Parts: sequence; C-alpha cells; structure tokens
Amino acid sequence: MLTRVSLTGSLGLALLATAVLPALAQDRGGALAQAEWAQNYDSAATMRVQRSNTPILSPQTLAATEQMVERYRDIVARGGWQSVSGSDRLRVGSKSPAVTALRQRLIASGDLDPAAGSSPVYDSYVEAGVRRFQARHGLNQTGAMNITTVQAMNVPAEVRLRQLELNAVRLRSYSGNLGERYVIVNIPAALVETVEGDHVATRHAAGVGKIDRQSPIMNAKIQEVNFNPYWTVPASIIKKDLIPKMQKEPSYLTDNKIRIFNGDREIPPSQVNWHSDEATRYRFRQDPGVDLNSMGFVRINIPNPHGVYMHDTPAKGIFGDDFRFVSSGCVRVQNVRDYVSWILQGTPNANPETIESIIQSGQRVDARPVAPIPVYWTYITAWSTPDGLVQFRDDIYKRDGAGAPTAAMTAAAAGPRNFNPDADDDQTN
Repeated sequence: MLTRVSLTGSLGLALLATAVLPALAQDRGGALAQAEWAQNYDSAATMRVQRSNTPILSPQTLAATEQMVERYRDIVARGGWQSVSGSDRLRVGSKSPAVTALRQRLIASGDLDPAAGSSPVYDSYVEAGVRRFQARHGLNQTGAMNITTVQAMNVPAEVRLRQLELNAVRLRSYSGNLGERYVIVNIPAALVETVEGDHVATRHAAGVGKIDRQSPIMNAKIQEVNFNPYWTVPASIIKKDLIPKMQKEPSYLTDNKIRIFNGDREIPPSQVNWHSDEATRYRFRQDPGVDLNSMGFVRINIPNPHGVYMHDTPAKGIFGDDFRFVSSGCVRVQNVRDYVSWILQGTPNANPETIESIIQSGQRVDARPVAPIPVYWTYITAWSTPDGLVQFRDDIYKRDGAGAPTAAMTAAAAGPRNFNPDADDDQTN
C-alpha cells in the first residue's frame, strides 16, 4: 500500500502543473508534450508493479490472500467503490469529469494515492494508477483506458471479496508438500510458473482451453519431452474444425502438411467426401515442423486421464493478447525453449545449444527429466502476494459463481479469428 508521505511532495508539484500547463501550451505548442514526458515522476516508479518470485501455490500466498480478505471486507463495509462510465477513451492529456471519478475508483482499490486529489486532467499519476490496475488484472499495461479496463474496474467490491474468500479455500487445498521442483498452470491467468526451492524459477504466458473446450483442473507429472513430434488430429477436431475448413479451402491439408491415413495407407484429400462424415473414419497426421505443426517443435508429455498435454505453438502472437483462451484443452507455452531447458535440468539435453541442434535436425528425439516433475493445473482467480499486491482474473469457466461475464469472457467466447487446431488428447506418434 502506498503511503501519503512518499507521494505528497511530487504530487503537489504535479497538480500545480496541471493548473498552469494548459495556458503555457498556447505559447509553447508541441513543447508541452516534451515537458510532460521529460519529468521524473516519483509516483509512477513507486506504483510500478514488481514481479513477485513467490509461487501462487505457496503458504506465503495463502497467508497474504487471507489478509487481503480482511482488507476487502473493510472496503465493502465502507461502501466499496463506484463504477466508472464514459472513461473508455481516456488517456494522458484528456480532461473530463470522468477523470475525477476514475481517480476515486483508483484510490478506492489502492492503485492511486489519496493525495492525488480530484483534478479532471488525466495526468501521469492517473496513468501510473491505471497501469498498476491493469497489471493486477492481467491486462496489457497501456496506461490508457479501454473497454476491458473499464469492465474490470466495474466489477463490484463485493464480487472481488467473494473471489478472494473462495480462492483462499482453493489455495489452502494445496498447502501440502508439492515437491522440490514443480510446475503450476493457473488456467484463469493463462500462466505457467516453474518452481524450485520455493521460488519461481521461470514464468511463461500460456494459451489455455476455450470456454467450450476447457483445460481440466488436475495433478500430473512431466514424464518426457518429445522433440519434433508428429501431431495426430483428434476426432473432435476432425469433425468440428477440419471438415468445415476443407469445405471452404480444399488445399488446407496439403498446405499444412497434414496427411490422411486409412490404416497404414495414405490417401489423397481428393478421395474424401468432405460434405459427409467420411473423414472421421480416417487418421490425420501432421508432419513435424516448427512453422506449421500445431505443437511447434516440442510436446511435454504429462500422462493423465484427460489426454491433454503442454506444447509449443507456431502461433506465437497469442502470447501478446490479454485473453489467451484459445486451445482445445492443452496448454501452449511461451518461451518454451527456456521451459524445456528447466525441465531437463541436470541432463545432457538441457543445454540451449543442444536443444537448438535437436530442433534444427527435424528428427524425433525423446528426452526424460532426471525425475518426473509434478505439474498442477489449477483454477485461481484471485490471490495476493506478501508485498500486499492483490491479483484478480476473470472467472472464465464460471466456476466462482461470483459475478457476470466480462470482456474477457466475451473475447474468449469469440475464439481465434483463424482456425489453428490444438490437440485435446494424447495422440502423437
């Protein structure tokens, strides 16, 4: 929580500048923007969200979350916060009564110091507060308001309190010994953490299951890493995706190096009646290849009854999106080379140069970690870290029962613009 003492001096100067700069702008023209950005804003640095190395599934996170429950009970008891409206296009330099309401909303949740006052000008202090809010809600930190940020701000404090209470129970269920080295997949956050010695070793953005093809909550173990695997298309994707795609683009399978097999015999796409269910009788296999194969260059084998796994993807662009609910149940991992190197630590294949050599060879190579590594696919929508920073994510699969759908659910329900199949079972060769 920020203190008034640390901000009052610089805030006073900034608020004074807010009053006089518009007049100066008439004389200086474009020089005003330069003066704005050249200043050293102490509040922006103070309010910047630092990445915690505390694992989501840890006693420290549980304790911090339980403390945050008490804080949010107090916020609710004091009336919570007001919703913001008419602010989805605000950014630095905007002047509007909506900025005053935005300041009060940011102050109520601890994202802006109360000393920031009630100026109607969207200054760098408001921008820093918006960035902080966006970071705590898993949104791109633009510092400018948009519809997704507005909708996250308009979730009532009572709903956030219920999320914290529910997730404290979930975190408590993981209070046992999870292992010396383990992996956490937090599905609502679309995030992967590798943990070693009670600290986060690496952190990766992820692509997880769509609303209608959900990633399961489960515990498993990483048994093997498969480099340059084939991908065998699951029956569900053949029916839901490939058949409609081939009706529109007859060259799709050939362009994407997906072969059709009837037993061991390969058959050409032209022999299949794509306006029937004939295709579901055959096996579809995509050749290895980083640029086209739906698993990229690697598959992380985690045997489980749901038949899902973790893998690379050629569609790297998803990792820059706010909402990464794009797969058919499996988990796509950003910076997967670092992830694989961590998994194979202590083996000859952990070396980055060796990994790159295997990838470039195009040959199938299977590598095992020193010992199976526990992996926990979890559903945590609210948690706090020991530094007092509270995080919230949308209840994308509606498991919290805490509130109405938000922009995240709307975007996720729409799915990706282009068909990009992602295996939802364990079929590889």
